[in-house]
Amino acid sequence: MRPLALFATALATLAAVLGLAGPVAATPFKVLVVMSYEENNPWVREIREGIDGVLASQAQITYFHMNTKVDPKGGPRRGEEAAALFATLKPDGVITVDDDAQSMFVVPFLKDRTTVPVMFNGVNAQPSRYGFPNAHVSGVLERAHVRESLAFVKLLVPSVQSACFMTNDVPPGHALRAQVEGERADYPLRTGPFHHVATTADIARITRELPRSCDVLFVDSLEGITDDNRTPLNHAQVMKLLRAQFKGPILAGNRYQVEQGAWAAVVKTGQEQGDTSARMLLEAMQGKPVSAIPVARNVRGQRIINVSAMESHGVALRPLDIRGATLVREQP
Repeated sequence: MRPLALFATALATLAAVLGLAGPVAATPFKVLVVMSYEENNPWVREIREGIDGVLASQAQITYFHMNTKVDPKGGPRRGEEAAALFATLKPDGVITVDDDAQSMFVVPFLKDRTTVPVMFNGVNAQPSRYGFPNAHVSGVLERAHVRESLAFVKLLVPSVQSACFMTNDVPPGHALRAQVEGERADYPLRTGPFHHVATTADIARITRELPRSCDVLFVDSLEGITDDNRTPLNHAQVMKLLRAQFKGPILAGNRYQVEQGAWAAVVKTGQEQGDTSARMLLEAMQGKPVSAIPVARNVRGQRIINVSAMESHGVALRPLDIRGATLVREQP
């Protein structure tokens, strides 16, 4: 057989083999992730680590940030921009992070308007508020480990007796309040007032009264409150101000908040929620009906201790205190 004929036969054989074996590499899924907050937000970075860990090898991921912590009034406009990106990208699946992405993007633009599977995470409100779950929307609810954090601070500082709470006057803060009010009967400390704040002046006013009602302060979602010039502050700036005005133990819901000045916490992790929602979406994109993927809830708590804060307040840590805990020092 002539060389040219041999070459043609070889190509035909190779094509037949490849045809029987199927595609050499499946076309990756396209996934759109819509984040409520800005790209450099520590919580956003945690969520992204969890999502990337599952989907980076399975999908082309496009991230969109609504920036509602630093520009809450611009949220609805950014929701419209996310909808335009969805229409252009035509993704196989969507992940939406935190409550603003649900209320300003999923509900007005996706819910019941598409069959594309949508998985949320970081949702503090009850899912029924957004009409979730439905035929194409499911996801992961976020709940703070408040009870566990109060028990932890009681172990670290046995003299504490009561706890108050402070959050920004925003939907995640309202959801945390609802959680606390539903659980407080089972807390290991007596619970005092739950304060919503919007400005640094609010913090100054409330912290003057705090020592009369509680000796522990649990904080969360404080990013975005404004100073006297109406400039939004990040959490590190708020924590610095808060620590100057309240000298007792401060607890928080996230690791970055402990690194920025809170004494300790049993934290929820963005990695867990990103990972879980990404696995749920992958199942849906591979053909599992979303109706068969129930809404989940974060369950894994992690003990974190700010050694710098403990040392500065003269709290000696015992071996029992640090067993199973991650020790961090305050970040500059």
